[in-house]
Amino acid sequence: MHTIQVGVGPVTFEDLVAVARDGAPVALTDDALAAVDRARAVVDTLAAGETPTYGISTGFGALATRHIPTEKRAQLQRSLVRSHAAGSGPEVEREVVRALMLLRLSTLATGRTGVRRETAELLAGLLTHGITPVVREFGSLGCSGDLAPLSHCALALMGEGDVRDASGALVPAADALAAAGLEPVELAAKEGLALINGTDGMLGMLVLAITDLMLLLRTADIAAAMSVEGQLGTDRVFAADLQAIRPHPGQAASAANLTALMAGSGVVASHRTGPGNTVECNRVQDAYSLRCSPQVHGAARDTVDHAAAVAGRELCSAIDNPVVVGDRVESNGNFHGAPVGYVLDFLAIAAADVASISERRTDRFLDKARNHGLPPFLSDDPGVDSGLMIAQYTQASIVSELKRLAVPASVDSIPSSAMQEDHVSMGWNAARKLRRSVDGLARVVAVEVMTAARALDLRAPLTPSPATAAVVALLRDNGVAGPGPDRHLSPEIEATVSLVQSGAVLAAAEAVIGELQ
Repeated sequence: MHTIQVGVGPVTFEDLVAVARDGAPVALTDDALAAVDRARAVVDTLAAGETPTYGISTGFGALATRHIPTEKRAQLQRSLVRSHAAGSGPEVEREVVRALMLLRLSTLATGRTGVRRETAELLAGLLTHGITPVVREFGSLGCSGDLAPLSHCALALMGEGDVRDASGALVPAADALAAAGLEPVELAAKEGLALINGTDGMLGMLVLAITDLMLLLRTADIAAAMSVEGQLGTDRVFAADLQAIRPHPGQAASAANLTALMAGSGVVASHRTGPGNTVECNRVQDAYSLRCSPQVHGAARDTVDHAAAVAGRELCSAIDNPVVVGDRVESNGNFHGAPVGYVLDFLAIAAADVASISERRTDRFLDKARNHGLPPFLSDDPGVDSGLMIAQYTQASIVSELKRLAVPASVDSIPSSAMQEDHVSMGWNAARKLRRSVDGLARVVAVEVMTAARALDLRAPLTPSPATAAVVALLRDNGVAGPGPDRHLSPEIEATVSLVQSGAVLAAAEAVIGELQ
């Protein structure tokens, strides 16, 4: 597997995903090691001086006024990490921990933190050998960095605490390091603080969520196209000249996708008349959930683009306090998670609304008064069979939860550290709930895809478009059967969810019509 090079410059989205999800190894570049050495020299000089310097020769937070004598400074760093590794709750996912470790390493590589090269190289070694510290769900306020999560990682560098090895087994950190041929470090002046004072957890989860949402929003366009087609709707409202009247880029992209996905549909052609089949013959206009799909999906796309711009700036940042600037060390407030917390909350709103409109499109299929000739609940023998009735219940349950998760975390703040840290971002909490939102959106979209596929089968002998037909075929080839008597639905829903989350639904459509926007 390709080794990801971590240098003075920013980590890319692609590199983060490769390390977090695919287990790619990492290595520090020569320029990064040189920058680390230069910053360490500054810290060593200050540590040898008489003037107290925050993070080097003082206590932390509300205890920053206490000067720490030289002989206690190694203990100071150990005590910092041990006391701050105070997380509680379930283990955080492996991909999240690897993402935050990579981002902390990226900040160390900028030469702004003052760690020694052996400390930075050990963090890289943990990533390369697949050693993942156990990080707990609760403990970060998203200010002064993701302190507790990062402290659990720093604890592993000291050879303490528990980790998961490359096989996933839970083992003591000291044993995992020894098995990998790695030596734990004894933290020197400032190193403990440098390892824990960053927004890396919330930023890692933001990048992963953006990556997932970029896939899901294109898949939502596929689901919408299948629904418009299956409900005998029109694609004329998605025309480029109509979208240009309101020039939001996300809207234009979504509408272009819908047009491309529905091209060549025998179902759509069946309810057109006039020269070139250009006149809709059976209704004036479609319901909002069909007609306004590009407006809603497009607004979500533009929100993701804004979040990606924020994440890009954050990836270029060196988050620590204090930081090494030239030949001095300065305190700052760059660890505050507000910029990241805001967009994490914004994305949860977008995910909830895209799921909401998806559920509404699904529901229209199941109501015989609105589905234009399809059987109630798309059932085989209505009354004896319930069809997909309860699949929509599942959607509704998730959508309701997504609305709750859309309540922002970043507007809350609970003071901490004896009022020294009196305003915090709660960005970690915003990131944790966004992960649940993204998962919920995938499940809602999957139910719509499954429902629309059954409806398109029921429109036979009319034929769907080549792109949507490819998606129907994908489902049928992967254990999601077509219309028929009632059967156990949960496995089929889960199979469709997997096809959505893996990108298989998107790939099936793109194999026919090319890459979607």
